[in-house]
Amino acid sequence: MSRPFHLAFIFNFTPDDWQGPFGTGGSPWDGAFHTEVARALERACFDYVIIEDKLMVPESYGGSSEAALRQAMVVPKHDPVPLAVAMGLATEHLGIVATLSTMAYPPFMTARLASTMDSMLGGRFGWNIVTSAEDLAAQNFGMTELPPRDVRYAMADEYVDVVKQLFASWDADAVVLDREKGVYADHTKVRPIHFEGEHFRVRGPLNTVPSPQHRPAFVQAGASPRGRAFAARNADSIIAIASGVESMRAFREDVRRHAEEYGRDPDEIKVLFCVTPTVGETEQDARDKQARMVSSPQFIQDILAQVSALTEIDFAQFDLDKPLPHRLTTNGEQGTLDKLQQWGSGKTLRELVIDGAGGLVSSIDLVGTPDQVAERMGEVMEEVGGDGFMLTTPLLRLNRRYIAEITDGLVPALQRRGLTRGAYTPGNTLRQNLAEFPARHE
Repeated sequence: MSRPFHLAFIFNFTPDDWQGPFGTGGSPWDGAFHTEVARALERACFDYVIIEDKLMVPESYGGSSEAALRQAMVVPKHDPVPLAVAMGLATEHLGIVATLSTMAYPPFMTARLASTMDSMLGGRFGWNIVTSAEDLAAQNFGMTELPPRDVRYAMADEYVDVVKQLFASWDADAVVLDREKGVYADHTKVRPIHFEGEHFRVRGPLNTVPSPQHRPAFVQAGASPRGRAFAARNADSIIAIASGVESMRAFREDVRRHAEEYGRDPDEIKVLFCVTPTVGETEQDARDKQARMVSSPQFIQDILAQVSALTEIDFAQFDLDKPLPHRLTTNGEQGTLDKLQQWGSGKTLRELVIDGAGGLVSSIDLVGTPDQVAERMGEVMEEVGGDGFMLTTPLLRLNRRYIAEITDGLVPALQRRGLTRGAYTPGNTLRQNLAEFPARHE
């Protein structure tokens, strides 16, 4: 029997698969649909679900917001925190991870919010740490443009240090609840942090009690070299997008090397690779389903609108049936750009999108019956070394049919092989669930 690996799922608080025959109408704004998805993921024993977020209305594709709004790509997008509360209160074991930008939230507010959420959810909250990568987002928060990527990550390193110190500003046993003496909290166990750094100044202490995890789980998705170093320094779980098994192995080894340089045990960091499985009753059924999706003009336009929003490069200016004219660079999401352009491949832009199969978020090709896909996932984990997969859809749009195919088709096939957990350990926090399976080594 193979060693089990971790499973997580990522979506955002946006319209569902509103144009498809299995969508729910495009108006999931009461949170009921996403909460229903969270219950299904818990039934399948996923470690956590993450709510991705962006803080702007894109205008890159075609030079205006028209395409993004018409296609509902990246916008509309509602705040992840209220949805995280709803999903967390509707589940008992599933980790709930919300995206909070270091650009948009002062460190004290992030620490206070995360501590509150972790208490409300009984130790199941996680913070997806993002620096934001869009100038349009920066302009919503009083800036004209974002700092360069290296500066953003230097600021984020300091930001995380502040947040960690705020969590530690209360000792774990500070709340004594001594009714006879009339003492709720021992003031000697609560202290200011007096943080003064290059970018932040925070007095502290935090004004929330220690939560069940004391520090919630930290999740991060750093694709650039600087982003990988940041993730290795801070994260409990890393979201990664690679291009095949060798790329996956190289990414994980790089992260583990960085972790050792920072004095961390690399086994404490769980690298989850994004995949977009397509399952069907037969292999041909699954391949036909995928081919219909990725070759449709709407899919290609949606992908390019999404890439434009994330990289702030207007892909509407390029001919679909010609190679990209030169190697492109961005101060936005460089990993997303690199995943698309495959420099030197000679493929046309249309071919780059179609050959990406799962869009921009699939590290390997997973197409077939539930048993075939489960078998391949197990093989890949053995080749890569670990630690699990982050499942999603190519455009992060959901419908009930896809969720059922994953939770009632693919996951049972994984569980039969002993590849994923079949039950939660009672009382575990999210960080404890992430630490549950031993790390793989070459």
